[in-house]
Amino acid sequence: MECTGSRIILECLKEQGVDTIFGYPGGAVLNIYDALYSFPDIKCILTSHEQGAAHAADGYARATGKVGVCLATSGPGATNLVTGIATAYMDSVPMVAITGQVATPFIGKDSFQEVDITGITMPITKHNFSVRRVEDLPDIIRRAFAIAKSGRPGPVLIDIPKDVTGAKYDYKSVVIEEKKDNSEISENEIKGAVEAIKESKKPVIVVGGGCNISDAKEVIQEFQNKLKCPVCTTMMGLGAFDGRNPMFTGLVGMHGTSASNKCICESDLVIAMGARFSDRVTSNAKTFAKNAKILHIDIDEAEVSKNIKADSFVIGDIKRVLEKLNNKLEAREENEWTKFAYGLINKDNSKSVRVEPEESVNPLYVLKKLYELTEGDAVITTEVGQNQIWATQGYLYTKPRTFITSGGLGTMGYGFGAAIGASVGKNKMVFDIAGDGSFRMNCNELATVVRYNLPVKIILLNNSVLGMVRQWQDLFYEKRFSSTTLERQTDFVKIAEGYGALGIRANTNAEVEEALKKAIAYDGPVVVDFYVDKDAMATPIVPPGASIENMLTLD
Repeated sequence: MECTGSRIILECLKEQGVDTIFGYPGGAVLNIYDALYSFPDIKCILTSHEQGAAHAADGYARATGKVGVCLATSGPGATNLVTGIATAYMDSVPMVAITGQVATPFIGKDSFQEVDITGITMPITKHNFSVRRVEDLPDIIRRAFAIAKSGRPGPVLIDIPKDVTGAKYDYKSVVIEEKKDNSEISENEIKGAVEAIKESKKPVIVVGGGCNISDAKEVIQEFQNKLKCPVCTTMMGLGAFDGRNPMFTGLVGMHGTSASNKCICESDLVIAMGARFSDRVTSNAKTFAKNAKILHIDIDEAEVSKNIKADSFVIGDIKRVLEKLNNKLEAREENEWTKFAYGLINKDNSKSVRVEPEESVNPLYVLKKLYELTEGDAVITTEVGQNQIWATQGYLYTKPRTFITSGGLGTMGYGFGAAIGASVGKNKMVFDIAGDGSFRMNCNELATVVRYNLPVKIILLNNSVLGMVRQWQDLFYEKRFSSTTLERQTDFVKIAEGYGALGIRANTNAEVEEALKKAIAYDGPVVVDFYVDKDAMATPIVPPGASIENMLTLD
């Protein structure tokens, strides 16, 4: 049938199973928004800002495993997506960003609201397309989705001039079949991995973000059962291994647990799965796992030996690789290494959070109480900073895709938009763990959650400072608190109420439980403003340049 370019775009989105678009209208995409009237099965969530739309599409993708879609107009609309696209790129999130562009006769003439968005986003997308003919639209959209979700996922941008969205072409629908990953996994690489594992006496598993992407939780558990070894995770790997498992040591690296970092230092084989060995994991790369060999399993060959030299590796999807390894490995008995790890874990777990009822709110107490009240069955998003670290420490993640954070880019303002996308995608309550600095960057999205009555609960750990930066100034800059004390006198409860959400305030530990219960029971969006002392720190922390075994605990 003959269709306009706008209708072709939406028909192709339907082919891909898209049920939600996050976006903001403008002149260059008016034809697309007009065509949306004829597509009631595709929800269009109007955010308050294009960056919020990008973060929402990202959060939707992480929570559901499907491709997230965002839509923005040309010029500033497109450039407002850039931070969200970069965030998705750094964390390997499948996303398709559609931007409007000025009509083709005006391209390259410094026209009103014209930018070269494909040039701008080239370094932060898996691929991008500049469409010039309506005839090319169906193939480009289908290719964009295939690229976004294949192999190591990532964002793809499609830039479409306004006249292309209005032009007509004979569209033919196709049925999109989900393609299974049939890429070959080298038997020689599998053999080398098996030999490395059999030779090791003190292996440790590092679960990275690729394990969440691969939905590899069950095969990882089977793998651990065979090796009887400790398991730690990167921040992006949380949830891919059950946090309640007695051999789970917790987070590794700069803000890792003592158990995780000591296991890495004592190990003779580090089995890294879907992890990129970022500086936040390794700290001083020269001293990282200096007594161990490295077995790296990853879908992206470019990651192997990029930051830490691998002694052996297997290239392929984590789940498929582990299925092969599990078939070739015999189960071990618990041994001295197992007992050593148990001892470290038990020592870490014995450090309970002790609070005085009338003192200012302890952030870890908030997270532990939230875990208790939700029984661990919640999706958690975070902003970036101390709030992010406390969220990794106080809440136990037992299922994949339940911890959503900006790991690679460290984007302040990410968590609220991501919570919107996760809530829409999963149709359930989502908690955004936020600091007041990050929340001020995206609190305009309160208008979005109120309009759609989304059960998004902002857990605001409000210390009136830029907490993590101030913490570094305290520890490493001789307490020169340059531009990190906010002194804004902002009343977040009134802001919440002004937008139409419920605002709750808790000044002491004694008020925490009741505030959380009230937020959970409320049918709609909530901001809970917890007063946190400005000197509260997220520890332990590895000083810059130090080995991960040299942790500051400040106990």
